[in-house]
Amino acid sequence: MQWVIEPLQYGFMRQALVAGLLVGATCSLLGVYVVLRRLAFLGDAVAHTTLPGIVIAYLNQWNLFLGALAAALVTALGIGCLSHRERLREDTAIGVLFSGMFALGIVLISRTRSYRDFSHILFGNILGVSTGDLVGILLVGLIVVGTLWAFHKELVLTSVDPLHAQVIGLSADKIRYLLLILLAMAVVTAIQAVGVVLTTALLVTPAATASLLTKRLQRMFALAVLFSTMGTTAGLYASFYLGVSSGGAIVLACTLLFGIVFVTRSLVRYPSFLILLPRPIR
Repeated sequence: MQWVIEPLQYGFMRQALVAGLLVGATCSLLGVYVVLRRLAFLGDAVAHTTLPGIVIAYLNQWNLFLGALAAALVTALGIGCLSHRERLREDTAIGVLFSGMFALGIVLISRTRSYRDFSHILFGNILGVSTGDLVGILLVGLIVVGTLWAFHKELVLTSVDPLHAQVIGLSADKIRYLLLILLAMAVVTAIQAVGVVLTTALLVTPAATASLLTKRLQRMFALAVLFSTMGTTAGLYASFYLGVSSGGAIVLACTLLFGIVFVTRSLVRYPSFLILLPRPIR
C-alpha cells in the first residue's frame, strides 16, 4: 500500500485531490443535464470564452477567477439571448460567441507580449491549488449542487418534455437561463483544475459514461460522480508517478473509463460486436 500512501504525504497532492474531487462531483452532476439536453458543445464554448475575462483581469491586476466568471456569464447569457424564441439556432449562437470571444482573448493576450503567464489557464494547474482556492471551489460547488437540488423537477421536465412544461405554465426559458448560469460557474471552477482545453471532457465524459449504464436519473447522478471520482484519483496518481500533466491525466483516465464501459456494454448487449475486434495473427 506504500504506492497509495506516498503521494498523500505531500500537502499539494492532498489539496489537489480534494479540489479534483469537488470539481469532478460538481461538473458530473451538472453534466447529466448537459448530456440530457445535448449541450456538450455549449460547455466547450463557455470554457474557451473565459479567456478574455481572464486576460482583462490579469492586465488590470484583478482576481482572475472573477474575471473568468464574468466572461463565462456574459457568454452564457448572450447565447440564451441570441437563441431566445429561435431567433437563431442555439448551435449558431454558440459558434458566433465562441469564435468572437476567443479571438478577443487572443488579441488581448498579444498585448501582454507573453503567452507563458496563461499556460496554467489553458492546461490547468491543479497541483498549485491553494487553501483559498479550495474554499472558492467548495462555495461554487455548494451553490451549483444546491440549486440543482432545489430545481431538480423543473430541470428534468424541461429537459425531457419541454412542451409539457410549457403547457403547465413552467417557464422553460427561465430554467434554461438558470442552467446556463450554473454551467458558467461550474466551468470556471473546472478551468483551475484541468484548464480551458480539457474542461469539456470533465463536464461531459463522466455523465456520458453513466448514461451508457442506466436511464434512471438517480442512478445516473450517482454513477457520474463515481466515474469522476475514479478518473480524478487515477489521473492524479498517474501524473505523480509518470511525471505527466495532471489535467491531461485526469481527462485521459475519465476517457479510458468511458471506453471500458462502452466496449463492455457493447460486448454484453451485442455479442456480434466481437467480429469487429482485430483477431490475433497465427
